[in-house]
Amino acid sequence: MPEKLIIEGKNKLSGTIDVRGSKNAATPLIAACLLTTKPCTLENIPLVDDVKTMLEIIRKMGAEVNFLEKRKVKVTAKDVNPKKLDFNLVNKMRSSVLLIGPLVSRFGSAQIPHPGGCIIGARPVDTHLSGFRRMGVKIKEFSLRKNGSLHSNMYHFSAEKRLRGKEVVLNEFSPTATENILMAAVLAKGDTVIKIAASEPHVQDLAAFLRKMGAKIEGEGTSTIKVKGVEELQGADHFVSYDYVEAGTFTLLALAAKGKVRIENFPVEQLTLLLSRLKSFGARLKIEKNAVVVSPGRELKINKVQVMPYPGIPPDLQSPLGVLSTQAKGLTLIHDPLYEGRLKYLEELNKMGAEIVVCDPHRAIINGPTNLQGTKLDPLDLRSGAALIIAGAIAEGVTVIKDITQADRGYEEIDKRLQNIGVKVKRMNN
Repeated sequence: MPEKLIIEGKNKLSGTIDVRGSKNAATPLIAACLLTTKPCTLENIPLVDDVKTMLEIIRKMGAEVNFLEKRKVKVTAKDVNPKKLDFNLVNKMRSSVLLIGPLVSRFGSAQIPHPGGCIIGARPVDTHLSGFRRMGVKIKEFSLRKNGSLHSNMYHFSAEKRLRGKEVVLNEFSPTATENILMAAVLAKGDTVIKIAASEPHVQDLAAFLRKMGAKIEGEGTSTIKVKGVEELQGADHFVSYDYVEAGTFTLLALAAKGKVRIENFPVEQLTLLLSRLKSFGARLKIEKNAVVVSPGRELKINKVQVMPYPGIPPDLQSPLGVLSTQAKGLTLIHDPLYEGRLKYLEELNKMGAEIVVCDPHRAIINGPTNLQGTKLDPLDLRSGAALIIAGAIAEGVTVIKDITQADRGYEEIDKRLQNIGVKVKRMNN
């Protein structure tokens, strides 16, 4: 049974909170370990549910998974059998789609259900499928009954034992599709050019890891990535980058609660635009090399927030920004052009007394400041789970977040860490 969070709002926040490793970086890095029979070591792994699930998926396929320290894991994928893929675990999270590239590249075939994860509108895998087809992969869609369960929307990928490099033009700036095609290309014969490639920090993190393994990659961080295929990859050690989404979330919490909070392990260069815009809104921020200090300041005035692919304001920070907008002066337009379901959390904020008009699936207008009132809330996805925690922390009275499973997928020990800066929050069984 899922757990719930009980939050007593309107408490003064102060102190220091540290940013942990990036979930969005760790899951593709774990998948990349399948590309070699040699041991790989990943350090600064965040102990969140999505990462634990990805490790369990590859372990069930035959990979050896050993924690050397609390956040340092050694993976040896020598005896992996793709036929042992656990479909129920794949259905738990979106990032399981990242298994396709390594499995097809190394074994020539893969059978996987449509991945699960957040309920934030249509998130088709069309960009992944078209990219693989351009590399000569044959894809068949079907349904399958396994262990008494019916798995619809199954995909069977098949290719020659070694893929051939191609020019792959992605349909959109998709980080996971970029990562998938990148992992498929490193062992392909010849050259692959990925155009309309995403440039997010976790894409760059994956490229750096693959290069340590012996891959020949250039151009990551731009819209064109070039890959020269190699015969095999070796093992490598890698430090997972700090989570810029978590860093931004803690910043927005501190601003909404008018607290004085120091955020350490802050990847400042990855949030240049957000930090600049927050300052223009009136936020008091002291920016250091690897830390940001948030201090109470004058009333914020936001006007408009539009999230975009990197290096824009991250879509994963749209919902925390929506909560902050309820505390800003005047009208704020929230625009998320990417996902039509990511504004559903605003209905929960309206339950708390917010003044929000949802104009269409991509835009909403928020009038502030408003005094939010604690109530029972239902998070729909990972990022709205974090946003509703922020809302509970600044609301009058008690807020109950009925299911904390979504937030646990991406934020390690979120309740304990927030307690350290003054949030009165406790975890309880439903």
